[in-house]
Amino acid sequence: MSFIDGYDPDTLREVVDLRHCRERLDEIGEQRSLPALLERVWLLKVLDRLDDGLVIAEQAVRQARMAGTRKDLLRARILHATILQYRGAYAAADQELTMCAEEAEGQGWAGIAAFAYQHRGKVNFDAGDFDAARSDFKRALFLRQESGAADDQLESTLLAIDAADRRRVTASVAS
Repeated sequence: MSFIDGYDPDTLREVVDLRHCRERLDEIGEQRSLPALLERVWLLKVLDRLDDGLVIAEQAVRQARMAGTRKDLLRARILHATILQYRGAYAAADQELTMCAEEAEGQGWAGIAAFAYQHRGKVNFDAGDFDAARSDFKRALFLRQESGAADDQLESTLLAIDAADRRRVTASVAS
């Protein structure tokens, strides 16, 4: 079951049912499996519990590093970077996502690379660099198409490209 009902066209943040997210977080409780930790990170992020999210994200990265696959570690690092982004640590999030995207592309993991580029685009979007955001979203779209991603993933990337284009135009008119 997806908790994402859509994306805010102005902020690109997930639109979720907060009650369902809180219920799911309670349901997961203190489970320590890597999938449970990753889900908790995401839920804490969308519930704006960023301090808790950062602690769990760091746990997830450690666990993935010790007992997971390289793909697991990349996914955990990407989610960790999204917490950094939401906390306003754009440079740190950008650096982490860049390393993840490069490693995933180097391994031929287009889906994970697209996930990293999509989120790096959101970091750039939040930081006000709409040209870089658009470039990242375009790269994510290409990789998602290449990997046969689901329609909802393609749509979210197209929405992000459109939002970056709108912001670029608004920023150029304002200056």
